[in-house]
Amino acid sequence: MKYKKVVRLYSNSRVAKYYRATNRNKNKAVMLYFANMKIAQAFHPLLSSFEVILRNQLHYALAHHFSDGNWIINQKTGFMIAPSLTYTNKRTKKKVTNDYILKEVLKAEKKIADRGVRVTTGRVIAEQTLGFWNSFYETHHYALLAGVPCRIFKKLPPGFGRKEINDIIVQVRELRNRINHNEPICFVNRKCDFSYVKGMYTIISDFLTWIDPEIMPSLKEVDKVCKIIEKEENKQKQ
Repeated sequence: MKYKKVVRLYSNSRVAKYYRATNRNKNKAVMLYFANMKIAQAFHPLLSSFEVILRNQLHYALAHHFSDGNWIINQKTGFMIAPSLTYTNKRTKKKVTNDYILKEVLKAEKKIADRGVRVTTGRVIAEQTLGFWNSFYETHHYALLAGVPCRIFKKLPPGFGRKEINDIIVQVRELRNRINHNEPICFVNRKCDFSYVKGMYTIISDFLTWIDPEIMPSLKEVDKVCKIIEKEENKQKQ
């Protein structure tokens, strides 16, 4: 497709980033725009697996911790309303309550009930976002749960703990949001550069391997990220 038509279809402001990143080469700009799409598409199986596996492993660990398979519903009167979640903000000096998890569970229950179906643990869990599961690695909730969220990892490297896991999930959420909003992921400092996506692939694959070393080999048939990055990177070098 010609550069002019790509601009008309996708907007000049969006495509211009690729034009500048390829030193104002229209052909390479078009190739890079579609390369960005291909790489974004290739990440979907990995990102989907990341979210589903993290969600399920946390559910299993917390069900065991509370000896309650329905913990996500029953803990609305437990750790989700713990006194320590209300504290004074150091900067504003105002009293605040970290009730994010409670609000998200209540929101999910209402949404399910509004559909006219029974509220169940499985349905409440299915409604939750990656941000919800991320919150279990924030300081207050992690302390309330006695470090249980990090026990889902069989092979966590030395020196890695709550903060490092939290930071990784935040980075993965950012990547997913950029992909979902069709933002550039093949740029570093506004220049064509595939190091960001290569790095994120390593971060995600390492994270899943820490949970279970068999996960990445099991995704071999659907995981095409590295192959597509290499192919598109070579096109830009030609």
